[in-house]
Amino acid sequence: MPKQNYTEDSIRSLDWKEHIRLRPGMYIGKMGNGSSPDDGVYVLIKEVIDNCIDEYVMGYGKTIEVSIKNSKVAVRDYGRGIPLGKVIDCVSKINTGAKYDSKVFKKSVGLNGVGTKAVNALSSYFKIKSVREGKSKLVEFDQGTIINDEPIQENTSRKGTKVTFVPDEELFGKYRFINEYVEKMLWNYCFLNTGLTILYNSQKFISENGLYDLLQQDIDTELLYPIIHLKADDIEVALTHCKNQYSEQYYSFVNGQHTVQGGTHQAAFREAIAKTIREFYGKNYDAVDIRQAVHAAISIKIIEPVFESQTKTKLGSNDMEPDGITIRTFVNEFIKTQLDNYLHKNPETAIILQKKIQQAEHERKAMAGVKKLARERAKKANLHNKKLRDCRIHYNDLKKENRADTTIFITEGDSASGSITKTRDVKTQAVFSLRGKPLNSFGLTKKVVYENEEFNLLQAALNIEEGIEGLRYNKIVLATDADVDGMHIRLLLITFFLQFFPELIKEGHVHVLETPLFRVRNKKETIYCYNEYERLQAIEKIGKNAEITRFKGLGEISPSEFKYFIGKNIRLDPVIIGKEAGINEILNFYMGKNTPERQQFIIENLKVEKDLN
Repeated sequence: MPKQNYTEDSIRSLDWKEHIRLRPGMYIGKMGNGSSPDDGVYVLIKEVIDNCIDEYVMGYGKTIEVSIKNSKVAVRDYGRGIPLGKVIDCVSKINTGAKYDSKVFKKSVGLNGVGTKAVNALSSYFKIKSVREGKSKLVEFDQGTIINDEPIQENTSRKGTKVTFVPDEELFGKYRFINEYVEKMLWNYCFLNTGLTILYNSQKFISENGLYDLLQQDIDTELLYPIIHLKADDIEVALTHCKNQYSEQYYSFVNGQHTVQGGTHQAAFREAIAKTIREFYGKNYDAVDIRQAVHAAISIKIIEPVFESQTKTKLGSNDMEPDGITIRTFVNEFIKTQLDNYLHKNPETAIILQKKIQQAEHERKAMAGVKKLARERAKKANLHNKKLRDCRIHYNDLKKENRADTTIFITEGDSASGSITKTRDVKTQAVFSLRGKPLNSFGLTKKVVYENEEFNLLQAALNIEEGIEGLRYNKIVLATDADVDGMHIRLLLITFFLQFFPELIKEGHVHVLETPLFRVRNKKETIYCYNEYERLQAIEKIGKNAEITRFKGLGEISPSEFKYFIGKNIRLDPVIIGKEAGINEILNFYMGKNTPERQQFIIENLKVEKDLN
């Protein structure tokens, strides 16, 4: 290897926008194309709205307007407006902003003066307009460079700030905004800021009851008892237990930021629930039994929180306030007092909760032997049967830079799994091979997860036996053929996740791999087509004499071709459950015994290939 000269010429200083564009992951986490809720295009939206929320929290502007049309995002608040002489600085100078003055923004979402600068630098078009004291200032940028700097003008419009931007396709590729992800983000803002109104593409979002409304809207199964809603200065909690559910599910927030990976406040909350309930009943119940099927949310506000990254997905702070009280102590004391009082005042809820804990304890003890055998079988299978071709980096490796890219492909058949295995990125992509069709798990108890070899091994591979905190892969990708059998396998796997681990789907971890249906090529060019429209476009481009191949299954796609479909340009369809029906209703309709109704639905909605041509 030739020696490299290390001189003064080797030292280079980047300006603010060059550094953000060169290292976007430092500012917005992973990039992505919009198929996952944590992809960078949604972080850009969040960074802009966070500033609007800070204005609302300070008492300025009760309405935020958001619109997304194609790739253009516009966000308008009715706060005080950025001081006109500092508009350019606030969106183009790192470490510039009002958040450093704790007197102005005591418990703000944004702290580092980075958010809108990152949006500006990572957008092919960025416009900001501030209206304040009867005047306005408008500036436009292209990739962080000013292209239009209008002088301050007289303006009689309502005061506030409007930001319009288009994420740069040079960095994000062919991205798309998924409406359900945007709506969930906006609802969270409303749940955390009661009385705030957000208008989004003509829809109105508003919450009067905070985290109570969050659980009410999110839970789509029967509750064991009414939602417990507790509030005090700087903390709000809502919790309940659900029927026909096994895992725990939490929503945690700090200063309005959704900490999807939890942190010190969520850990303290889980601990406090178990401790308080043990003391209330005077029984040393196992924490696992107490928290089984719990559905809860916690929001706290602290001064100068410390997050583990710029994207603020996990709280790292230990101290609640400058006076030294810890977050753990603060949360524990609140839950101990408030939850204990609630249970004393509502004995009917206390009785139901104790019966639930005792039932979970009985089930756990009865399952102990089954779990032990299942774990031994999983360990042996992973070592000898090679069902799992693992990767080197995992989602629960919190300090690894590209942990968010970790993916496990669940596929069926030696040919397909072999092709993916030979082509995958061994650092972040794993492959799990199914043997035949999985069991229809609808209506079965969790005992089937351990007794059924395929489900047991899949659960072990994902590391979700005790909940999804230890999930080893950010994306669970169903890679099956696009024929009837492949569709059936997908449905059986989705049923498994919805039945036993619904939070995997609710939190956007489960996807379906899109693979091309056609290959159109001549001697000079090859085009892969994912639908009939793309096939016709390819034929028109290449010419009528093009060779056309129709792929009938993943096994027909060679490893040399697979690299185009699971690499940088991977196409994923997220599995999203709509609000129209609950999980139990959906599973009962598609996987239950209502055969005539389902047959009629299929007949009315069936589209055969000739209809698509």
